[in-house]
Amino acid sequence: MSSTPAASSVKKSMKQDLYEQPDFYNIDDLLTEEHKLIRSSIREFVKKEISPYIEDWAQRAHFPYEIVRKFGEIGAFGPTVPQQYGGGGLDYISYGILMQEIERGDSGMRSTASVQGSLVMYPIYKFGSEAQRKKYLPKLASGEWLGCFGLTEPDHGSNPSGMVTNFKDMGDHYLLNGAKMWISNSPKADVAVVWAKNEEGRIHGLIVERGMPGFSTPETHGKWSLRASTTGELVFHDVKVPKENLLPGKNGLGAPMMCLDSARYGIAWGTIGAAMDCYDSARRYAAERIQFGKPIASFQLVQKKLAEMLTEITKAQLLNWRLGMLMNEGKATTAQISLAKRNNVHTALEIAREARQIHGGMGITGEYPIMRHMMNLESVVTYEGTHDIHLLILGNHITGLPAFV
Repeated sequence: MSSTPAASSVKKSMKQDLYEQPDFYNIDDLLTEEHKLIRSSIREFVKKEISPYIEDWAQRAHFPYEIVRKFGEIGAFGPTVPQQYGGGGLDYISYGILMQEIERGDSGMRSTASVQGSLVMYPIYKFGSEAQRKKYLPKLASGEWLGCFGLTEPDHGSNPSGMVTNFKDMGDHYLLNGAKMWISNSPKADVAVVWAKNEEGRIHGLIVERGMPGFSTPETHGKWSLRASTTGELVFHDVKVPKENLLPGKNGLGAPMMCLDSARYGIAWGTIGAAMDCYDSARRYAAERIQFGKPIASFQLVQKKLAEMLTEITKAQLLNWRLGMLMNEGKATTAQISLAKRNNVHTALEIAREARQIHGGMGITGEYPIMRHMMNLESVVTYEGTHDIHLLILGNHITGLPAFV
């Protein structure tokens, strides 16, 4: 008996994930057995929990909230945070591998994980009090709570120092007012790490909890990118924030910038995961697609595209590994992280576009991951520092002359 159209549709949507990672320079030899075990575990998780469903989620602009608990169970949240607070106590190579494997599945899924780890758990661990660490970190690590990071405002993106969100000391509490925009996780977040100016104009971090009167998180609709991720605003109307929710360890713009360094490092790894998925799909498709009586993989221009993809992926893999070692040693600079974020997102976008060419018309369908990755990467290329801002960060480092102030 032939299958019904509905059954065929379901079968197609549950297509097996056959991904194989390219490793042309034997970079696996640079990894420890623990690194490889972590990669194997998270790859199997992605193949089981993300790949079979991601095209449907993206088509429907659906954020699968149940993935939050699952990420917590596999240790995807705060992997570098010490175990005593619920984290994994892992090194930065492990963190990079986690982000690479998750973004190979989908950039929106990686955004969920990296925001939780680098932008919520990291500042609470790094700048928070011991009481704050014990209260928030274990629940964030387990996925019981979801967090978000409030820095970007409607009128202040690349210039966060111009923020207008502010808080006043009311004696027994702070009164918070303002708004943040383009905030990943915000519509579902239980906790927000919010950056705001005090009455002297100094930037501080505040932990704002869902349910505080005057705090709302409107969802952003109509996105063409990161459609399986939930994005929204943070709006504060006379929100009473307890004084114990102020992050005491560091203030000034340098505090949120340190968080962004950690997140940008994860992006450098993650986007190459997306690039490798596009390359792997293009390589398979080229071997199977017959034109003029032979596989298109036999044509020179297709081989040129595949060879250039593999070259750029290999360069980025080595760049990530070296940066990870610098992170482990505490030597990585903001400029070095900017170089990797900028280069690797650009590389991933170019690879996605070339893979789209190889797939022909099929490249725009949900049958293959190419267009979804391409649309996602169009967000990643501008968030957490735009392509051009990272260029200027490098220019400042090279010349000693800032071009953006």
